[in-house]
Amino acid sequence: MNWRHYVILFVIGLLVPLAISQFQDLPGYMDADYYFAGGAELAKGNGFTQPYLWNYLDDPQGLPHPSHTYWMPLASIVSAIGMWSTGQITYASGRLPFILLSACVPLLTATLAFDISRNRLLAFVSGLLSIFSLYYAPFMPVPDNYALFMLLGGTFLLLAPRTQKWIPLALGVLSGLMTLSRSDGLLWLGLAGLTIIWKAPFSIREMAKVRVKEIAGIIVSGSLLAFLGYFLVMGGWHFRNYTLFNSVMTPGGGKLLWLQSYNQTFSYPAESITREAFLDAGWDAAINSRLSALNSNLSNTFAAQGGIFLFPFILIGLWKLRKEFRVKTAVAGWLILLFVMTLIFPFAGSRGSFFHAGAAFQPLWWVAAPIGLNVVIAFARKRGLFADNAYVVFQGMLVVLAVLMTYYLVSIRVLGEWATEDGIYASVEKMFVDQGIDPQVGVIVRNPPGYYINSGRHAIVLPFGDESVILQVAERYGAGLLVLESGGVFESIQDLYDNPGDSDNFIYLGEVDEAKLYRINFED
Repeated sequence: MNWRHYVILFVIGLLVPLAISQFQDLPGYMDADYYFAGGAELAKGNGFTQPYLWNYLDDPQGLPHPSHTYWMPLASIVSAIGMWSTGQITYASGRLPFILLSACVPLLTATLAFDISRNRLLAFVSGLLSIFSLYYAPFMPVPDNYALFMLLGGTFLLLAPRTQKWIPLALGVLSGLMTLSRSDGLLWLGLAGLTIIWKAPFSIREMAKVRVKEIAGIIVSGSLLAFLGYFLVMGGWHFRNYTLFNSVMTPGGGKLLWLQSYNQTFSYPAESITREAFLDAGWDAAINSRLSALNSNLSNTFAAQGGIFLFPFILIGLWKLRKEFRVKTAVAGWLILLFVMTLIFPFAGSRGSFFHAGAAFQPLWWVAAPIGLNVVIAFARKRGLFADNAYVVFQGMLVVLAVLMTYYLVSIRVLGEWATEDGIYASVEKMFVDQGIDPQVGVIVRNPPGYYINSGRHAIVLPFGDESVILQVAERYGAGLLVLESGGVFESIQDLYDNPGDSDNFIYLGEVDEAKLYRINFED
């Protein structure tokens, strides 16, 4: 690889997410809404606080509330950097750093590919596959952790086999940054420990020593360096949590272990989510939910992470590279992630966390795919098939297929689903204002950060429960308005959506794009 290859990859890697971003006036889904809104609060000088609630897991006392008690803050920090650098608190400024980070992903992927294969064509193709990344492409320009995780995970795998003394410290820093991005990034600290243990005997062999004492010394010193690197990044955040919650971890996360359905994530009060209730539901329910999560995660593996038509070539490439240290590390890490997101956190895993967290391994999968295709071509050529130029032709076809599939999936996601995801909130807010409702009155809605960035109105998530639970939440957090959206209503309140004029507690105000609006009446 020479500098021209990297310039081409950077330019294409910049233009593609930039083009996609032109069709995204708003983030389009709750995660990105949350990260952008958190970045906006930082840019305004409000610190890590939020004027909205999207769950009740940490028993929030009111608004404003400490932010990032479930999702981690790095994406919001990066978004705030974009706003600080431009001097504008706008979505265009908040997503700017993510577009630039996306353009760096193909550079890292190509570097990793060339380091493994020493083949310029394969490295360039890997870089292009990371640009035209199918299911991941729509998410690259938005304030979220995809580009961050790809860069951090790819850098981790690039450095993992190296033997310099500072490598454990670097792996610890990368693990810390990944944890600051997503709570499951903590798994990478464990992966850093595994790489240190696996490499120790080889380090000893290089020194012509075989004593257990030296092996143990390398493992201990390397582990201490990794922990030091991790705490250089995460120490301040853990201290913040301790001062707020008397715990280095946020208090709500442990409740996720005992969920019986995804909707319980929004339960109020969160004290209803207990180990005893989980056990009372029976093992059949627990096993079935985990089998369902396994099916969802394996489907994700084939389609999103495997890239559908790339999937067999990725497997062949990984088998070809099975002795490569990075492949062993990545496969071990991916299997650990699958275990955690299937058995421990099945609902979060199947609802997007496995897809999110799996982004860290994507650079290596994109490295493996062209190598696997070359293996297939070489096998065919031994049997008299294909001409000498088959390698270039088929690698080019692989990229063309990726371009076409990416275009199709971006069109569905960005121009279809996301175009209407948050778009109705501005219209809903206009209706409230037109009816003379005070902007200080809070609203209960399916996507609170999305509503807040569209209106500036305090927003609280629709709780999982019946009408009485909504009233409890409204009274405690000062919400006087309710928005029920088509397809976003729990079964327990479906009747309120279907028959909006039948309740004395929820005064029907009208409908906007199948979203039904209510004023909450506490008098009854």
